[in-house]
Amino acid sequence: MPTKSLHISTADGQADAFAAFPNDGGRHPGVLMYADGFGIRPVLREMAHELAGHGYYVLVPNLFYRHGPAPVIELPEHIGEEARPQVMAQLMPLIEAHTAERVLRDADAYLRFLTTQPEVGAGPVAVTGYCIGGLLAVRTAAVHPGQVAAVAAFHGPVGADGPDLLSQLTAQIHFGHAEGDLTPEALGQLNQALDAAGVGYTSEIYPGTVHGFTMSDTDAFNPAALQRHWDRLLSLLDRTLDNS
Repeated sequence: MPTKSLHISTADGQADAFAAFPNDGGRHPGVLMYADGFGIRPVLREMAHELAGHGYYVLVPNLFYRHGPAPVIELPEHIGEEARPQVMAQLMPLIEAHTAERVLRDADAYLRFLTTQPEVGAGPVAVTGYCIGGLLAVRTAAVHPGQVAAVAAFHGPVGADGPDLLSQLTAQIHFGHAEGDLTPEALGQLNQALDAAGVGYTSEIYPGTVHGFTMSDTDAFNPAALQRHWDRLLSLLDRTLDNS
């Protein structure tokens, strides 16, 4: 599966990124993938390759490019409970500095770049994200209704901006929540907001999961939930993007 190291011009500089896509010389639907707070690392490359293998051009930008190229901080090979406090202490200032205004400026640049790549076909794209990237995916979809046909978020704080943001969504949606992140009551409130938005969606708690369940380099990893994530994500993309 080919990959490219890329630089994307944004309003605030140059964002480093990488893309994975099929090696058949054709054009394929575009998917913007937002990493979790730990950023670009081998597990994200593996996930992008997996998705590209199903016929998609997958663009993964470095969310924290303003602070340097990825990896912005040094990460252990396995982000276990012992390492997590020190890692999060370094990451939280970067996450807190990544304001909604920055997110939307960057999203404009990422989508403009994605949709003009020679390997990307015409038509709408999808946005997916993990952890904080799930919220970024929702924000991106909300302000680009004409471009984004599908949005998926996994163990992300998708309701953090309140129902007003959700009411702007027009894309088809899948939200996969960690059991440790969301109570059934909170899920009901979130889904009521999606009902009010009038969008097609699935929004469910993945049983037996904790925050970060898709990430195989963390203690939160749940192989069954990762497979459920692929099943839900690929079904969503198949319904919404032209991958003929």
